[in-house]
Amino acid sequence: MRQRLPVLLAALWWGSLSAIGFLAVPMLFKHLPTPAMAGTLAARLFEAQTFVSAGCGLALLLASMRRGDAPQEAWARDAMPWIIGGMLLALLVQFGVAPRIVARTDLRLWHSVGTAMYAVQWICALRVLLRVSGPPR
Repeated sequence: MRQRLPVLLAALWWGSLSAIGFLAVPMLFKHLPTPAMAGTLAARLFEAQTFVSAGCGLALLLASMRRGDAPQEAWARDAMPWIIGGMLLALLVQFGVAPRIVARTDLRLWHSVGTAMYAVQWICALRVLLRVSGPPR
């Protein structure tokens, strides 16, 4: 089970990003009566997603640590920049971009920046998932 934990964590991270960003939030804007209501709920979903991303990233970092004299697994070395990058993006969106969107400060710019950063985080999580689930190099 311990060997499959990184795959489960990466799948949770990438799958939750996909479900929230590409399914749940668009459905909110389609089915709720006003964009303001949808935006409020979307902000809460993205906040929850930040904690899922940070938790999965932290757990992946812990799983990648060497045990005693054992060498670090190949996936860990290759995935490390993607894990750290994805976690940083999640935190930057939540604590740097989201407050500007909520305050409606230059909304178009910050919404575009947040969307781009979310997409890059999605790519980071996908790279981690492919690395931990793929055949060893």
